[in-house]
Amino acid sequence: MKLLLVSPRTPETFWNFKHALSYVNKRAAFPPLGLLTIAAMVPKEWEKRLIDLNVERLKKEDIEWADIIFLSAMLIQQPSVRQIIKRCKEAGKKIVVGGPAFTSSHELFDDVDHFVLNEGEVTLPLFLEDLKTGNLKKIYTSPEKPELYDTPIPLWEIIDINKYATMSIQNSRGCPFNCEFCDIIAMFGRVPRFKKPEQVIAELESLYQVGWRDAVFIVDDNFIGHKQKVKTLLREIIIWQKMRNYPFKLLTEASINLAEDDELMQLMSQANFNKVFLGIETPSEEGLKECDKVQNMKINLIDAVRKIHNNGIAVMGGFIVGFDSDTPEIFPTMETFIQETGIVTAMVGILQPLPLTRLWDRLVAEGRVIRDSTGENKGEVHFIPTMGIEPLQKGYKELLSFIYAPKNYYKRIEEFMKHYKPTAKSTILPQEVKAFFKCLWRIGVKSEARYYFWKTFVKTLIFRPKTFPLYIEMAIHGEHFRKSSIDYFKENQGGH
Repeated sequence: MKLLLVSPRTPETFWNFKHALSYVNKRAAFPPLGLLTIAAMVPKEWEKRLIDLNVERLKKEDIEWADIIFLSAMLIQQPSVRQIIKRCKEAGKKIVVGGPAFTSSHELFDDVDHFVLNEGEVTLPLFLEDLKTGNLKKIYTSPEKPELYDTPIPLWEIIDINKYATMSIQNSRGCPFNCEFCDIIAMFGRVPRFKKPEQVIAELESLYQVGWRDAVFIVDDNFIGHKQKVKTLLREIIIWQKMRNYPFKLLTEASINLAEDDELMQLMSQANFNKVFLGIETPSEEGLKECDKVQNMKINLIDAVRKIHNNGIAVMGGFIVGFDSDTPEIFPTMETFIQETGIVTAMVGILQPLPLTRLWDRLVAEGRVIRDSTGENKGEVHFIPTMGIEPLQKGYKELLSFIYAPKNYYKRIEEFMKHYKPTAKSTILPQEVKAFFKCLWRIGVKSEARYYFWKTFVKTLIFRPKTFPLYIEMAIHGEHFRKSSIDYFKENQGGH
């Protein structure tokens, strides 16, 4: 059996880091971890080929080569998904799909032969068994939430790891919290399920053995969903990193209550975590209450962020505007909050009602959903907000303009540096040296941010030299955010 695995193209967003990747000669930020894991779950004797449309083209001969085609996608990849399905069907190929987009909205895709939904550890074996007997069903689905003890190591050898900026692994699924807008609970449950520490170490070792020596993203829904289990894992990672002379800088996603556990932050620092993404969502207590983000209401958010920075972990913050309780005042309030926290990577999106979420159910019942969600985070409005569509889009545009303006962005870097105490260990890589010189030319000479770049460059070099590599990275990301917001404004000249 010849299996072709296809990862659809992700449209340009703030998250794909398009404008930053060229500095390090990479084509995509992350590999398609789901497909790499699925590839390791099918029979070993199958021939396997993976095409990631974010780094290469899907050629006619690739499709013709395959006996069967697997496709996995997120909602935001729908346009690419439809093109892939069309090409495969025109070639007369059997196409099998899975992943979040299909698990949440499989009814949107008519031309698919077979849906393997929910978690692959449960539904893929059912499909494979029926494939042997020639008695395949249209849909394979299961509410079962399996343990992850038998999940295999991703099949890294079927991709070129050098095309990616960061590798990914998974440690757990699920989250103990139940935010109204989040689909994680519906897909993976409220009881986090973990791999064994030795599994995670084996995955890190597998990346080390294929020659990876850069950032690794642990893509858990909430890395600290069970603090004691995570602490046990971190102690193992610390030993492994030390034995290998710290080959990986680690980053992950977590909840704000990380700041309440000093031991956990210290262990993460010792394990060489240098970044964490937090869903902060909003500085408005009414907004947090509305979306059931209870964990964010129990703590002073600014103090929490600074405490995490003080432990050598840079916070990347997710923010949302468009809650029912939001008025136009939320935009200047959020501007002030983002500046005061020193969250340099501040990712702001308009609230989206995703399928399977409590928010979706509520807004559908209220007759307020006006279009299907796409997962897009650059200004589309999919429901009728209480403040009105035009005020929401206008305020969003002004908010982006403010936080990504060079003056405010570099001011945020300086605020971050006041509280950040670097702990991560790493070796300067050749691509980082090249990125540095590109940065001097592209930002230091050609960019409209050059004045602020050099001003903060000198301050960092003199007063905080240990943070200098991170400063260069932040400067590069700043250009990406600024250019992405400009692209967004151009796309939306005509309003909503």
